[in-house]
Amino acid sequence: MPTRRLVIVYRRTELQELLDRHATRGQAEFFLRTRGRTINDVQERHEHLMTALATVRAAIPAEWRRAEVERADLSRFMLTPEDIIAVVGQDGLVANVAKYLNGQPVLGIDPEPGVNPGILVRHSPAAAARLLQVLNQTAGLEQLRCEELATVTARLDDGQELSGLNEVFIGHASHQSARYQLTTADGRAERHSSSGLIVSTGTGATGWCASIALERGGRALPAPTSPQLAWFVREAWPSPITGTSLTEGVLEAGESLRITVASDQLVVFGDGMEDDRLTASWGQEISVQVGERPLRLL
Repeated sequence: MPTRRLVIVYRRTELQELLDRHATRGQAEFFLRTRGRTINDVQERHEHLMTALATVRAAIPAEWRRAEVERADLSRFMLTPEDIIAVVGQDGLVANVAKYLNGQPVLGIDPEPGVNPGILVRHSPAAAARLLQVLNQTAGLEQLRCEELATVTARLDDGQELSGLNEVFIGHASHQSARYQLTTADGRAERHSSSGLIVSTGTGATGWCASIALERGGRALPAPTSPQLAWFVREAWPSPITGTSLTEGVLEAGESLRITVASDQLVVFGDGMEDDRLTASWGQEISVQVGERPLRLL
């Protein structure tokens, strides 16, 4: 059996990014003062993350392999089936990682318990260290007790696809209107000119999707483990050739929402990662459905 590997995923701190930009601590401190901030809070958050990372590193069983990757390098990092992923940071970082996984279990670690919501980063660094020792005694990854959270997948008709843990967005790359034809799972179709649409999982139902649902009267949204997706069209524009009757709904497992592009280009991205996106041109079809690879959260 291949040796297990713990892959630690983290994001550079604000302090590190400030030092990259301003070269010295003094210049970074001056920059923050001009904006009514002090470097103390930035330093404190940096230290919380560094302490959490040190705690996790020290707890990795001696016989395991180890690797670390920053958020910006996720798309270029090669994961293997025997990996366990330790995400150290905020809830959104777990969502950023989810799209690159294929069944690997994820251990979400909150470096600042009580500051972050902790919906996905459920473990303190100390609790995560204890859990790693327990995991070392577990024979196979398939025996780990994980909660499976639904994902959403958007697939272009040329075979390209992209997944998200919270939601996928389909729309124009700028603030221009997105033009397309939407076809629901039951075959109803309507041409739209809108600010785009989002298709959300139950995990994403506490974020962007929740604000849209609230504006529309508080429609019930899926639970995180539910094999359902909620979809919403944003700011549909009525005109002689575009309608506003098909602007929200729920997709069950096995159902697809189809979008036929009627603009020069539309973009598709997941979980707010706009740089990692698909581009669909005029006439291409995008289908959106429940993902085949749920996130396995320890």
